[in-house]
Formats: sequence, C-alpha cells, structure tokens
Amino acid sequence: MAKAKEIHKNKIRIARNPKLVELDIEFQKALETSAGITTIVANKQALRDAPAAAGITTAANATELKAQWDTSILGASPYS
Repeated sequence: MAKAKEIHKNKIRIARNPKLVELDIEFQKALETSAGITTIVANKQALRDAPAAAGITTAANATELKAQWDTSILGASPYS
C-alpha cells in the first residue's frame, strides 16, 4: 500500500504541473492589470497541497486511495 500511495502522489504531481503553469500565466496577467490575485494564489496552493492530502495517508486500500483524487482541482481521474 505504501508504494501505491507514492504512485498516487506522483500522478497528482504530474496532473498538477500544467495547471500550475496556467495559473502562473493568469497570475502574471493579473499583476499587469492590477486585478485580484487572491483566487489564483488559493488555487495554486491547493494544487501544491494535493499530494499531502490526509486521505492519501489514511487510505487502507486501493479503492480508498483512488477516491482521494480531487477532480475539482486536478481534473478527471486517471482511474476512471
């Protein structure tokens, strides 16, 4: 199960990388226009925190682990 948790965390890291790049671009545009950046910063932090989700640590089996994919920030699950 420990190896499965590490694989799951790596999948999260792979899925979040292009999203972080998109948010970096949005952030730069927001700075140029003096637009609000609070939401962008919160979304970036949520992506950074995703691999450390408590549910990943406490998952007892593969089904519980797969359920820890947060589609609201990571997009479609690779397990579907």
